[in-house]
Amino acid sequence: MDATDLDYRARTQTGCIPPHLVSRLLELGHAEVVESWAGRGEWFCAQEWARLLGERGRQAEAPAVLDPYLATGWWTAVKATAELLELWGRAEEAIALTRVRMEAGHPVALEFYARLLARHGRGDEAFTLLRPHVDDWSLARALVEVSAGARRDEEAAVLLAARIPAEHRCDSPWCCRSLDPDLAIGLLATIRERQGRVDEATALLRTRDKSSFNGRDQLADLLARHDRIAELRAYAAEDDLGHAVQRLAELLEERGDVEGAIAAYRQADGSSPRRPHTEVLLAHLLARHGRGDEAIDVMRALADARNGDDWILHTWSTLCMDQNRPEDGLAHLDALAARRGREEAWDLFWIRLPLMAACGRVDEAVERARAHPEGSTSYAAPHIAELLAAAGRTEEAVAVLEQHSPANRHDLADRLISLGRVDDALAVLQQTSPRPPAGEPVGSWHDEPPF
Repeated sequence: MDATDLDYRARTQTGCIPPHLVSRLLELGHAEVVESWAGRGEWFCAQEWARLLGERGRQAEAPAVLDPYLATGWWTAVKATAELLELWGRAEEAIALTRVRMEAGHPVALEFYARLLARHGRGDEAFTLLRPHVDDWSLARALVEVSAGARRDEEAAVLLAARIPAEHRCDSPWCCRSLDPDLAIGLLATIRERQGRVDEATALLRTRDKSSFNGRDQLADLLARHDRIAELRAYAAEDDLGHAVQRLAELLEERGDVEGAIAAYRQADGSSPRRPHTEVLLAHLLARHGRGDEAIDVMRALADARNGDDWILHTWSTLCMDQNRPEDGLAHLDALAARRGREEAWDLFWIRLPLMAACGRVDEAVERARAHPEGSTSYAAPHIAELLAAAGRTEEAVAVLEQHSPANRHDLADRLISLGRVDDALAVLQQTSPRPPAGEPVGSWHDEPPF
């Protein structure tokens, strides 16, 4: 085995059996296939087979499954093996295994190793290792996590405070190459909250330029955790992104105040430009509480306002399906197509296919899909195959996908496995793909595509 080859195939999931199809094989009773390929260079088979051996009380056999992959020095194999050892209560072995890669300077091994140490009572050692690297944003996060167990919160706070210059705030994610001030503020606020200094944490977070990350607002979450609902309401009223409104609604729903949660979303949209994300959340909230008709009304109005916005139409059609009203979804799509006066591009057209199938119009849906100008493309094939397979016509689905192999190899293999044609499925999956040039970095850290 070669680490570069393993890494490329695992990262791109080409030329290998991907995780979801390993699970599919096991689900359909093909454990012997997974076991066999685990020893023949199929990493995802090996990883899952080792895990299953552990679950079955055969932990002594499991490491041998992963040993050939470990021997390449591939970090992904090291990490997965360490995680299994830790799960089995063999933390010292996991620590010893990862220490070797950490000492060799692997770019992400230090973070993993330090967190592992901290989880097993060696937080002070972990903190000491991470301290010199506080300017690295990922290691700074790890430092804050381990500092509590090491009783070194104040030391971490001093390090972070020194990296919050009053005269500068980043205006883009690419501004500061290391620990940007907004992240340092957030991490320092985490420590202050942990120390019980909630007012100080709140004041810190109000100084940040960027309040949200990955759809969550740290200040809103802090206020919710400490039941400071009046402050959260005030913050939500001034929040341009809608993430504080979302947290307020979530808190109210958690308390059983569904009407209050609905009102929070509606007031937010009434006092600011229409926020599609907020209205989608409102529709989901209504649907969760048995108010599907109101949810559909919200999404219909949003779909009308955002004419042709595909993600809105996807949400709208899914909601119509969930509420057993596929006809409403089709009517809206038909009206949209009529207004445009032309054939829809495939990215909008295919949204109607499951709606038609739910109305008992599978044959018509397949016929219209095939007649579409893009109906013979590789990206249309999975949608047509899904219609056929859902109607029990899996052989026809396979025939559609085979026309575009290997572009749709995962979909095709899935259908073949369903038919019991496992050898054919594996042959499709293991078609070779171009390999990366020699010398490409090996591991789980990449800053060039494919990530």
